[in-house]
Amino acid sequence: MWPTGAGTRPPCPRESALRRAAISGNVQALPPNHVPTGRSVRVFICANPDETEAERNALKEHVYPKLRDFCRENYGIEFQVVDLYWGVDPEEWDNPDLQRLRMKLLEECLKTSAGPCFVGEMNRGSLEDELDFALGKQTPAFLRKCVCYIRKIAAFERFAKLPEMARYMDTVPGPERVMRNQEAHERLLKVRDEFIPTVVAASKLRVYSSVTHCDMKLGYSQEVESHYVEGLCKQFYEDMVDIIQATVQQNLDAETEPLYDELLQHTSLCQTHAALYQHRSEPLDGVLDYLLPAQGGRMSPLVVHGGPCTGKTLLLAEVARQAYSWLQTEMGPETDPVVIVRFIGSTQVSMDLRTLLQSICEQIAINYRCLIHFLPTKIQEMRELLVNLLAEASFHRPLVIILDALEQLSDAEEARKLWWFPAHLPRTVRVVVSTLPNKHGILQKLRHLIHDEGRYVELIQRDRKVCSQTLKQQLLRVRRKVTSGQQIYVNEALAKCTLPMFVNLIYREVVHWRSHKDVDDRSLCSTVHESIEKLFYSVENKLGQRFVFRALGYITMAKAGLTELELEDILSLDNIVLGDVIVASYLKNPLRISYDLIARIREELEGYLVERQVRNVTLMVWANRHLHLIAQKLYLSNEEDVHQMHSLLAEYFLGAWSGGRKKIFTYDNNHFTSLNISHHKNPHQQPSHEKTSSDKYSYDRQTPEQPWVFQCNLLEPDIFFVNHRKMTELVYHLSRSGRTDDLMFGVIMNFSWLYTMIKIGQFEKALTDIDLAYSYSQEKELKFLATTLRSVKLKVMKSPASLSAELQQRLLPVVTSLPKLRHLLLECDKDGPKYCSIVPLHSSMDVTYSPERLPLCSSYMQIVEILPTLAPNIVLVALEDGSISTWDVESRQLLRQIDTARSVVLGIRLTTDEKYLVVATTKNTLLIYDNHKSCLLSEVEIKGSKHGGVAGDVAFINGFTLSSHHALAWLEASKEVNVIDLLYGWPLYQFHCWYEVTCVQCSPDGMYAFCGQYLNSATIFHLGNGDKLATVTSEFSGGFVKSILVLDTINQMVMVDNEGSLSVWNTKDINNPRLMEDYDCRGDESEVVSIELSEDQRSILICKSMSIEVLDTKLWKMVEKFKAKRTELFVAAVLSKNGQSIVASMENTSSIFVWRRDSGQCMASLIEISGAIVKLIKSTHHNLLLSVASSGVLSVWDIDIITAMSNIDKTGKKIQTLQLSGREDYVFTMDGSEAIHKWNFNTGFIETIFKHEGIVENCVLTSSGDLMVTSDDKCCQYIWQTGTGENIFRINGQRISQLLITHNDQFVVSLCEQNASRVWRLATGHKVCNILVTLQNALITTANTFLVGTTKNKLLAVSLWSGSVSKKFVCDDGITIINFKLIPDCPDCVVFITSTETVFIWSVADESVCRRVQLPTNFLKNLEDFQISPNGKLGIVSKGDENINVLDLHSGKLRLVHASGMIWRQKLSRDGRYLVYICFHNSDEDDEAGVVSNLIVMRLADGKSIGTCSLYKTPTYLCLSQRALNIIIGFEDGSIGTYTVVDRVDAALKIKIATSNSRQIVNNASQKVRPKCGNHSFKTIADCIWRESTEIFSRDSPINVSDSGEAETIAPSKKSELLQ
Repeated sequence: MWPTGAGTRPPCPRESALRRAAISGNVQALPPNHVPTGRSVRVFICANPDETEAERNALKEHVYPKLRDFCRENYGIEFQVVDLYWGVDPEEWDNPDLQRLRMKLLEECLKTSAGPCFVGEMNRGSLEDELDFALGKQTPAFLRKCVCYIRKIAAFERFAKLPEMARYMDTVPGPERVMRNQEAHERLLKVRDEFIPTVVAASKLRVYSSVTHCDMKLGYSQEVESHYVEGLCKQFYEDMVDIIQATVQQNLDAETEPLYDELLQHTSLCQTHAALYQHRSEPLDGVLDYLLPAQGGRMSPLVVHGGPCTGKTLLLAEVARQAYSWLQTEMGPETDPVVIVRFIGSTQVSMDLRTLLQSICEQIAINYRCLIHFLPTKIQEMRELLVNLLAEASFHRPLVIILDALEQLSDAEEARKLWWFPAHLPRTVRVVVSTLPNKHGILQKLRHLIHDEGRYVELIQRDRKVCSQTLKQQLLRVRRKVTSGQQIYVNEALAKCTLPMFVNLIYREVVHWRSHKDVDDRSLCSTVHESIEKLFYSVENKLGQRFVFRALGYITMAKAGLTELELEDILSLDNIVLGDVIVASYLKNPLRISYDLIARIREELEGYLVERQVRNVTLMVWANRHLHLIAQKLYLSNEEDVHQMHSLLAEYFLGAWSGGRKKIFTYDNNHFTSLNISHHKNPHQQPSHEKTSSDKYSYDRQTPEQPWVFQCNLLEPDIFFVNHRKMTELVYHLSRSGRTDDLMFGVIMNFSWLYTMIKIGQFEKALTDIDLAYSYSQEKELKFLATTLRSVKLKVMKSPASLSAELQQRLLPVVTSLPKLRHLLLECDKDGPKYCSIVPLHSSMDVTYSPERLPLCSSYMQIVEILPTLAPNIVLVALEDGSISTWDVESRQLLRQIDTARSVVLGIRLTTDEKYLVVATTKNTLLIYDNHKSCLLSEVEIKGSKHGGVAGDVAFINGFTLSSHHALAWLEASKEVNVIDLLYGWPLYQFHCWYEVTCVQCSPDGMYAFCGQYLNSATIFHLGNGDKLATVTSEFSGGFVKSILVLDTINQMVMVDNEGSLSVWNTKDINNPRLMEDYDCRGDESEVVSIELSEDQRSILICKSMSIEVLDTKLWKMVEKFKAKRTELFVAAVLSKNGQSIVASMENTSSIFVWRRDSGQCMASLIEISGAIVKLIKSTHHNLLLSVASSGVLSVWDIDIITAMSNIDKTGKKIQTLQLSGREDYVFTMDGSEAIHKWNFNTGFIETIFKHEGIVENCVLTSSGDLMVTSDDKCCQYIWQTGTGENIFRINGQRISQLLITHNDQFVVSLCEQNASRVWRLATGHKVCNILVTLQNALITTANTFLVGTTKNKLLAVSLWSGSVSKKFVCDDGITIINFKLIPDCPDCVVFITSTETVFIWSVADESVCRRVQLPTNFLKNLEDFQISPNGKLGIVSKGDENINVLDLHSGKLRLVHASGMIWRQKLSRDGRYLVYICFHNSDEDDEAGVVSNLIVMRLADGKSIGTCSLYKTPTYLCLSQRALNIIIGFEDGSIGTYTVVDRVDAALKIKIATSNSRQIVNNASQKVRPKCGNHSFKTIADCIWRESTEIFSRDSPINVSDSGEAETIAPSKKSELLQ
């Protein structure tokens, strides 16, 4: 296997020479524009600006956007039109600088365009130079990329006198009339009638000539012009599309070759940097000499070092450019070197050590044809792989590795310690690296590795004279020189700095000097920094300060740079820029800046703002980091502007203003003050306009759509081009601008983004982006999504198409608890079926969940207290050593710590706003800290009364609590409560109680304090003035008040004593509380462990050591009680957010249990791997549960996710069979118990349980599903009304082996193995007939005429009306019938297979064999299943192996279709179009991911698998619906899963998703409440008893006919009428 990223094929001689040159590093063999994936269509418009204004405006508004979309969608490239006249002031049209720029850009378009490059529009002359340059002396192949449109105006002289006609023809005023300019006309004729025809004759140049006839009265009127413009636009679009399709090649391989793309990016940078390297120097010669292989032993790398702007990058780029040819020149032409260059930090891959080493290893492997079977996962193994691959180099193929800027490596994997760096090299390998001398200690570490001083090349400032000579030569090249007086100031500047970049900047300044220019010592700067600033100022003066501010600001802040078109788009969205560059009279659609500005800023900064090829685009980036830093300082220093600019970039890449959506343009000069330009030290700053106006209009800015992928073919969703620009930039700008909602829902919760990232191999990058979004928003949905994706990584990396099904299975059970996942689920519903046709409707998958864990200490005994905070990941931990630590649980980082100065901590509390942290110590003091600054504010001593306290002992603080502004504390055995003011740290007063204080609770508003005491008493005090308001005592006065709950919403106070008894008081009159209820909960003599008031204050949970009780605060009655087993004790218990579940832990166990309140069923048991749980703490802020293990490990659980597990209904036993009602709204399951469960298909909940006397053995439904007939092992049959759950009829007397109902719902067939079987009327219970033969696997024919079944070697058709055998097929002796099926579309035909491996199609009516097909020998040895298509043409046979056998029953041909595993069950859809099967995998990858089996849907028409979905439980039953293609699977744990098939080829596209199951839970708040499950029991007395041949009824009319639902409306057959 070739290394990933190397492409879809191994290298071979057939590869293009250019591709081989790029991979081997032969930079000089690559043309400057050879970037196969970095292409664009650039079309130069050659036209007279005045006469073609209408045409160019129409093309700009209507045609160019369509062509841009066409190129992006079909080729993944940009379409750009270079029209330098559009948007430019007409007075500037003849400007020589503009004409020079036009010729320069024309040349660029001709050289770089991947498709059409030139369009000429001619009516009159003056375009000869451009036409000649573009079309003259060109090859026919090139000219096929050009188009000319020639227009003639008929009878022009007749209308020449009209003033507006001067636009369309060169005229001169004559003595009598306006005449044509003959000289200009001759030039026109020469070009139009001589030059163009000559070019056409020699090539296939497209030329269109049209004659326009003017209006007789109005001349060249608006109507005439509009007609011409409309035709031109249509022809232009068709021509461009035609040329693009003929010349541009779709390069889909670019999306699957990340390595090749990485090489091209560095090659492009190498060419760009090398072009800036000016003169050969000694360091270059020294490095090139080092590259020659030596005959001796091992070598060391070469280190190039020097300060900023010394030219390290340029030097290494030049070395890389020359290395290949240099080695060939020195060693002979037969030498084939390999040169690998990486500019570290320029790409994401090169910044990370792991990906950098991987890409280098892959490039070496391709060049030396080494097979890498798999890439190492450990970084140390990657380094070993690199060392092994270096040994592949030889004298014939020497290897050179060039790494620029080692200091730019990220510190991940401790890369900057250089442990990975190969200090000793084989003799044919050379490594050249560069670094700054004082960054991250890189150079110092290199000196420890490489001791030979000869291996270090330091780049220092050059000699002034050398620099002066260099400058002189540069000026001579452009025929310029400086005067002797000017040279003095040049020499002074060079005396201060001789860095290469400084010399270049001086040249940029001096080249514009004239001999008469007065210069002084301020004309040139003295440092690189100042020179760059001056360069930027000069650009601002030429192009406008605000425009340059924003343009260079956007380029600088972009993560990877911007393309020309992107910069033009973004500046066109920026109202600040538009307000500065567009005059008010030019406000029209589309509102955009002129391309002229973009071209001019590029020209002004040529050599500093350079091009870089990245994937399929050419980006503008700064040539070095110094330029970037200064641009950042000048243009991105104002935080408000930076935030606004990031936000605008985010909007652009979101496509917020695309598709014709108009953006308001506000032209208001006052808004420019936000630019903070006054702080920008530009000495040439222009005064701002005095006039202020404010006009609001909406204009189309013509920005493109920004999908994640550009879809080439809607029918082939996997053929696409990735929008890499959006992938690279959007997340970055959303996070920088703080747009967390857009980041969450526009990116992270976007299925298309997730799918594309996985498809292009960026799975880890997707996880990084999700983690980034979580760090900004702290939304738990993002954290759960990241965990979910990690759990399905193996599956979706192997099969990205299954992503939607995998996500839906795992997210549906938790979406009610994590509602923001709804957006992603809806995205999966919308886009998932493009790739996977299986859509989970209801998922019963158990939620896999692991908490965040933080080791605090070696034993829980050292932990005093743990407090959750408002931040979900932050906790405060007090240890017995006196330390109070603030921890980030997720990152496991200690944020801050408080030392209480050798005091033993008794407890800690936080105020509700978390402003104060109060600590109680054994010194009987309260320490009040500023929680955020961790500084001590005050220390207050807690004093008791003189008479109180513990006799003979020191009384410690017994407890304390906080209100919003007060701390309340009391000592052991004390009747006084000390009140302290938190703000000032002053003791205010003491509350004096009647008895010893046991607990204190403050009201939520901080007004009152409720003090609980012994003898079940409580006293109420006013916190504001200290007044005692009232004292109340419960009649259960034997114990003490354990806890006080304040129900402020209903003005009630609840006292809970130590035995769990409640006393409820009405506190509306706070001075005179009134007893409402005394509730005695004593009985099991166990102590209260914890108490909790539900969030809605409707339930109170009292957890005792031996039981859990839940009380309803409306009724004040116990509604649920859970008892522990005799040997078990509860540690603690809490309620879920909705109060429907209880989460608890038991003593000496390491599990957390989840019980459902309504059923008492334990739904989940979560193992805590850290040890036995000793404490549970609930954080109400974020619904988190903190558990402390005996090992001192803190675990943080999300209660929302834990309780989501109880959303999944289970029967507790494996599902053996299931029936789907005719309306497909309910599912009925049997699990080997005495009950049948009725499930709501839409919600996945069990709604009704039908309890039987014995174990249920058979179950059938009427077609409507309103009636159900069942039988059990106690020889009883039952008829149930499924809507009400009533058992309306019971029959005793015979054990039934099989139950069937006729298709018209009127008759039931009860088959018995020992006694006579019976056909009886469902409406009355009366017998129709007896069947005396024993039948197996019987089926009723469609016409309700026969009961067909087998018995030994016979196939019998028994009349349903007489019970006698009407038809039969008897096999020869020794031959048995193995399986048979009815053909739905042929009521009288039966297909069966015999033991002789023969398939028969038998007509029941004629008792004749219609067709016979012989199967291969031993084919039926392991027959598992047999399915028939509705029309009887196809048979599907499963043998329990990995093959699907498709049998054509007409031709007898057998076709094998390979399945993806051992087939367990298969079902053919009702329409015969799809085969649904479940297979087991033997893959280790699936085992690791927890996959038990896979559900797969195959389309029989083409044998293609259109959907796959992993099953994480053992399936026990598979069922397909009869109407819509719904799949129901029963599982071993008693749960069911429902799925639907949405085949995009299916014209109906039966998407039921939005109205089914869990989607309803998602959409409707009312559905979040689980319906009460109804339990309905059997009738104890039989209505009918069957004897051998008679029946005895206990009433005259056993069943009301109307009970049979729809059966009444079905007309009976003629035979049934006779029997009545």
